[in-house]
Amino acid sequence: MTTIRGGCQCGGVRYEVTGDPIAAAMCFCTDCQAQSGSAFGMSLIVPKESFRLVKGATKSFTRPTESGSTVECAFCPDCGTRLFHLPAAKAERVNVKPGTLDDASHIRPMVAVWTRRKPDWVTIPEGLPQFERNPGSA
Repeated sequence: MTTIRGGCQCGGVRYEVTGDPIAAAMCFCTDCQAQSGSAFGMSLIVPKESFRLVKGATKSFTRPTESGSTVECAFCPDCGTRLFHLPAAKAERVNVKPGTLDDASHIRPMVAVWTRRKPDWVTIPEGLPQFERNPGSA
């Protein structure tokens, strides 16, 4: 069984994920662009039962999503690093921010979502499934 670890920039919050991820996604929604300060955000989607905090505590806020649901966004209360999201529409999952992993070199996106918001200069890897919105959203 695989265990991956990560945490915030200051080291005050640490987490681990035991087991295999469900997916890794590139997201071009405007919320992910704002959160990442870049053209897209990344999410490593894992089963909720495989995720646990091992050091510190997070703060969070809840925001609406473009698909009409909500997501709880967890971050370090000291350095502000966004660590993971808890989507209300998929309560059995945690969306870990791969940039907070100790080693993200093995993470490859499996899907690109909200591509209708993608800047023209971004090239999505060939063969990667693409969706103009989230799969299943109206």
